[in-house]
Amino acid sequence: MELIRENFGNAVGGEKVYLFTLRNDNGITVKITNYGGIVTSVETPDKNGQKANIVLGFKSLQDYISDFYIKQGPYFGAIIGRYANRIAGGKFNIKGTTYTLPINNGPNSLHGGITGFDKVIWASSQIVKPNVVAVELKYRSIHMEEGFPGNLDVVVTYSLNRENEFQIEYKAVTDRTTVVNFTNHSYFNLTGCKENILNHQLQIATDSYTVNDDTLIPTGRIEKVAGTPLDFTSSAKVGSRINELKDGYDHNFVLNNPDGKLIKAAILSEETSGRKVEVSTTQPGIQIYTGYYIPEMKGPDDITFGRYSGLALETQHYPDSPNHPEFPSTLLNPGETFRSKTIYKFGLIEE
Repeated sequence: MELIRENFGNAVGGEKVYLFTLRNDNGITVKITNYGGIVTSVETPDKNGQKANIVLGFKSLQDYISDFYIKQGPYFGAIIGRYANRIAGGKFNIKGTTYTLPINNGPNSLHGGITGFDKVIWASSQIVKPNVVAVELKYRSIHMEEGFPGNLDVVVTYSLNRENEFQIEYKAVTDRTTVVNFTNHSYFNLTGCKENILNHQLQIATDSYTVNDDTLIPTGRIEKVAGTPLDFTSSAKVGSRINELKDGYDHNFVLNNPDGKLIKAAILSEETSGRKVEVSTTQPGIQIYTGYYIPEMKGPDDITFGRYSGLALETQHYPDSPNHPEFPSTLLNPGETFRSKTIYKFGLIEE
């Protein structure tokens, strides 16, 4: 097990930013920066032992803070908060008080607003144990930051162990009632970006999803996936029915996990490389986004990113939950501690 910290450059305000490399003895290497908590790289071996980066990301901090990247907002690998996904009209109500958020996605608020957790610098510390290496990131989101109430203290811990499990743990406390919903926005491409993700195989451990309106806000209805392009109860090619959807997949799947146990949520695999990723989570939902709006841009090593170049497996609460009391609650009260855990386990398809 190995953990290395190095300089990653300076942010716009001159603050030092670091890059952390987590490595185990099985050829798994994960790189994380404390700018936005971004997972910049996940290197894994294919069935022939050849290593490649299987997430979309850059080797330079400047790529993440460029005007073009920030305007396009693909959120590569970042921590998303205070509220992952969309809130309708940028408004929600707590105990009779209406809170207004920035509108940054059509008529709605997306991923925490203009300056969400993906664009802030997190305080960092390193953890090294015999069987695990980890980076702990901390951030205080002040009262009314991006319109959200309460001073919110957040801890996100990224860890890698000998079993090839990349674990993300979230913890948060507040000094007044607020809403929270965190996720990581890594886009996976198990070919190492040699091809797009349409030939990847996906299986999701649920038979239900939240129905969206035209702006990707849930209507409140939960329906069965059977007979729709969203049926991944058995493993299916991502691209096999994607043309039946206007902008590809950007849907929340209901994981039927009311007790918040750690459950298997999804398996993503790709035959030519032999790679697979198994996703487990304590969250009630998983958003599948196939990157229809990923902008055309140059990645490292002459790779070009664009539409369908990566697939995000975002474990989270349902979109717009603050406006849907019938959904699992995203309220956090003083004296309570929000906790969640997601594990991405890397491996190979069994012959």
